[in-house]
Amino acid sequence: MLNQKDLSSLSKGDEVDHYLLIRKFEVKLARNNKQYLNMELGDKSATLNANMFDNFEEICKSFKTGNLVKVKGKIDDYKDTKQIKVISLEAVDNAEVDINEFLPKSKRDINEMKEEFRKRINSLGNHYLKSLMNRIFCDEKFEKFSTAPAGKSWHHSYLHGLIEHTLEIIKICDLMCDIHPELNRDLLIAGAMMHDFGKTEELTYDGTFDYSDKGKLIGHIVIAALIINEEAGKIPDFPEDLKNCLLHIVLSHQGKLEYASPVVPKTVEAIALYQADELSAKVNAYKNALATQLKPESKWTNFLSLASTDLYNHGLTSEFDEEIIKTLFD
Repeated sequence: MLNQKDLSSLSKGDEVDHYLLIRKFEVKLARNNKQYLNMELGDKSATLNANMFDNFEEICKSFKTGNLVKVKGKIDDYKDTKQIKVISLEAVDNAEVDINEFLPKSKRDINEMKEEFRKRINSLGNHYLKSLMNRIFCDEKFEKFSTAPAGKSWHHSYLHGLIEHTLEIIKICDLMCDIHPELNRDLLIAGAMMHDFGKTEELTYDGTFDYSDKGKLIGHIVIAALIINEEAGKIPDFPEDLKNCLLHIVLSHQGKLEYASPVVPKTVEAIALYQADELSAKVNAYKNALATQLKPESKWTNFLSLASTDLYNHGLTSEFDEEIIKTLFD
């Protein structure tokens, strides 16, 4: 274990003497026509912009994203955003330090999430869908699904984020089926399970979160649809209409053509999943932004381009009965 303060806990003027992960770097040209090294450096708690203005030419030749460096400098700010003014950098052998200590992780217990997900599969009443989910969420594929983030940077962008995000959506969809019994619960839950499964192949997370070549060329929506089509074909007499409706839920789950969905939602289950996905993703993203993007001495975040607004941290605490909350999704 590293004995260093979380990056998120540091304030302007604090000294930085940390092992940090290079998430991005580029040599840029300043207004005075002098080159400087611009980076994004992070630990499990935060990623900050960092600049080095002198003596960086040699060391940056050996840099790769996902490498560890020993950083000395100070926390500064630029336009109300914390950044690191780097004084010195030292290359570090990744084998010397556990790289997983620098990657953010879900706050939920991963074994509990795995068990919850398995119970959800076992609760499916339609034997075709249950068989299909058991085929897809098995062995190494389930381990990869349980480890992967749900996004590169916006929502659930941490290890085990994909299973956490999926379980949130399953709960929302299950509740909607209680409110609207006309919905096909098994179809909707199976669609929720599969909607982002393609991210297991779309995203990489070995040192930094990024898109794979396959992810960039095909995308997680089509990857998931191909997997469904292939695995359903191995189940004797799998109903064609059931397969098409499940494929439609996955293909339409981002809601609009301009959001990269090949089709828009055209069944009640598809629209329910789209809205559940939006709710889970945006609440998580906004919550994380409030935790990491507040301006110094302010209740407001910086302007968030993906949200098209800044956010307000009211600071009001809620009072609730934990036992009541636990029974909401029983």
